[in-house]
Amino acid sequence: MSRIPSLALAVASAFALVAGTAVAASAAPEPPSAAPAAEARVEPVAWTPCNPDPTKPDPGIYDCAVYPVPLDYDHPSGEKIGIAMMRRRASDPAKRIGSLFLNPGGPGGSGYLWATTTRFGKDVQDRFDLVGFDPRGVARSNPLKCFTTDEEAAAVFDRQVGVPVTKAEVDATLDATEDYTDACSRNAGPLIEHMSTENVVRDLDRMRRAVGDKQLTFAGFSYGTLIGATYAGMYPNKVRAVIVDGNVDPNLRLHNGVEYDRQRAAGFELALDEYLKRCKAAGAPRCAFGEGDTRAKFDAIRDHLRTSPVTLSDGTQVTLSSFTSQVANALYAQSRQAPLAKSLQALHEALQSQGAPSLAATPKASVEDAKALAVTVPTALREALPETPYSADDSYYGVNCQDKPYPSNPKVFANLAKAWEKESPTFGRYQAFDAPACASWPAPARDAERYSGPWNRGTANPVMVIGNLYDPATQYKFSQNMQRQLGNAVLVSVDVVEHCAVGRSAELGKLVTDYLVNQHAPAPGQLLKPDVEAFPPVA
Repeated sequence: MSRIPSLALAVASAFALVAGTAVAASAAPEPPSAAPAAEARVEPVAWTPCNPDPTKPDPGIYDCAVYPVPLDYDHPSGEKIGIAMMRRRASDPAKRIGSLFLNPGGPGGSGYLWATTTRFGKDVQDRFDLVGFDPRGVARSNPLKCFTTDEEAAAVFDRQVGVPVTKAEVDATLDATEDYTDACSRNAGPLIEHMSTENVVRDLDRMRRAVGDKQLTFAGFSYGTLIGATYAGMYPNKVRAVIVDGNVDPNLRLHNGVEYDRQRAAGFELALDEYLKRCKAAGAPRCAFGEGDTRAKFDAIRDHLRTSPVTLSDGTQVTLSSFTSQVANALYAQSRQAPLAKSLQALHEALQSQGAPSLAATPKASVEDAKALAVTVPTALREALPETPYSADDSYYGVNCQDKPYPSNPKVFANLAKAWEKESPTFGRYQAFDAPACASWPAPARDAERYSGPWNRGTANPVMVIGNLYDPATQYKFSQNMQRQLGNAVLVSVDVVEHCAVGRSAELGKLVTDYLVNQHAPAPGQLLKPDVEAFPPVA
């Protein structure tokens, strides 16, 4: 559920459309009371030993594959695309239960290397093959590309402003966004019509059969929770154990993209407010920003940046866009929150030195800390030669614009930004300008093959829902809604400002292991704590 920046990270490799043996059509979604039926045969995965990190000795426990699936499930014997998969083989083959499929979210997040994750304990690693994969259109799995060169991408992305405020910034951003979707229409090819989560789930069910599992064991994080919920709706009798951590609201997301994004902005505000409260409670030096009124200090920085950037002593500029994106990023993980406090304090002091009102008497902080909130100077994309291949992919919008219905007039988002920033002053405008591309997307949700419910189809086994009380990207209310919508699901809560929780709490880890290995659903109503604090005591 992260907001993907314009200059996305380069992918490691890209598999073109693959030719292969025709694979049988995917099973139709099952009625909730359907008796188990013989499944259509699919080709097994052809695993080959591989080393996740060639710079290190091969541990000898990993395999890789590219699995062919139909580009268009209405034509299952037609063109194929390759899904890149990696597995970590179960450490105790004699006690192996099956495969645990993993998705890290996004949409557009690469799950390939999640086969190497340490979020799950020894008992899980002993009993399951951990299977990571890049969903269709992502990274190594036939990446969806709207440009042919990095230079073309830079010509569009460099004109966009992350948090546009002035009319000139708004107009330039919307114009560039329409140029972006025009490029997608020209260059993305037929895959752009088939990027919805429904198709990802069809691929997942095919992979589940291809590894020989009778039912699915799956853990999805952030957007990956929509994959889990959609699978539960389409194939309820095939659910063995599904964990959804950091949840979307499936029904809202698939029916009203605008309202979903408005509530998402509110979730970031709730997390920020709690972060500032906890910082103040910890105080300085545990939280470097903790002396004085943390809320007033933060608001003063943000409000100043709305009118002009802050120029640091070395000439580096902090803008509203860079500031907002860095704050949002830090709220995703506790490990980033103490460093964020140092950066905020340094920027606060820089403002004081430029004649801004003094809000607190605080120790000196370094310019280097403040620079963490500054603009990152574009390098590779801006200087790329015309023949430099496009090194990103466009799966984030490829999925979002097919799943989430939006208005078809891009100018609507400028009006939304004005309204949203009144109720969400830090993140309302930021979130409003995340979706304009969907207004002119060449394959929008209104025309897409997408699953929009029902969500409560009575899964064979309970789903484990995990929600943090102060999750910025997918607010806690979304996890509560996920649990209610699924029906046969149990919610476990964690008292933390962070996005997703598995791997962050030993107490939660025990519940996760018992659920995955023994299929024991946790008792409802549990509220857990993380293993570490954002602002631990100073030694």
